[in-house]
Amino acid sequence: MRALLLALLLLFAGAPALAQGNWDGDMAKFDALDARTPPPQNGILFLGSSSIVLWDVAKSFPGLPVINRGFGGSLYEDLVTYFDRIVPPYRPRIVVLYSGDNDTSMNRRPAEIAGAIRTFEQRLHALLPDTKLIVMSIKPSPARWNVVGPVRQTNELIRAWAAERTNTAFVDVFPAMLGADGMPRPELYIADGLHLTPVAYVLWTELLRPHLQ
Repeated sequence: MRALLLALLLLFAGAPALAQGNWDGDMAKFDALDARTPPPQNGILFLGSSSIVLWDVAKSFPGLPVINRGFGGSLYEDLVTYFDRIVPPYRPRIVVLYSGDNDTSMNRRPAEIAGAIRTFEQRLHALLPDTKLIVMSIKPSPARWNVVGPVRQTNELIRAWAAERTNTAFVDVFPAMLGADGMPRPELYIADGLHLTPVAYVLWTELLRPHLQ
């Protein structure tokens, strides 16, 4: 009995926050950051999963009022759930979204992912109609190559939807991250085959910068 209890404790201790979709701890961290150093209003707000968390946006975009509020492991649906905690306090003039790796690996269908993005956009533009929304495509990751089909489908759904919206742009990083062999470029990924190297962030910066002017 004791061994079973220990096994259960280890199981739940090792369970990722993603399983519960509870990011209250991250929200409390953001509140503390904002209290210590009030962020700029009308800034450029970066939201999303670990690819955003690990992006030093201040270094990539010097001179721009950037705010990073990514929380690793999150899905697009989490951005909707926590919308009131991560958007209204900053009243941004631009919002940049990157997520999708976790969504596809958690078997969210392309239509579900695109639907969550649509819901986020509707809430954003109901609150801040002049704010520009930039949605970055899901990247091609070696560690998630088994779901590349749904990734491509999701990207195409987002592209078509964004083309019909106002104050909404789609930035496609997918093709630039593939080599001549059609596979992800190794120099863009760290050893886990999922997270990005500094070289990859330079590429993302080049692709995104024109949309931030």
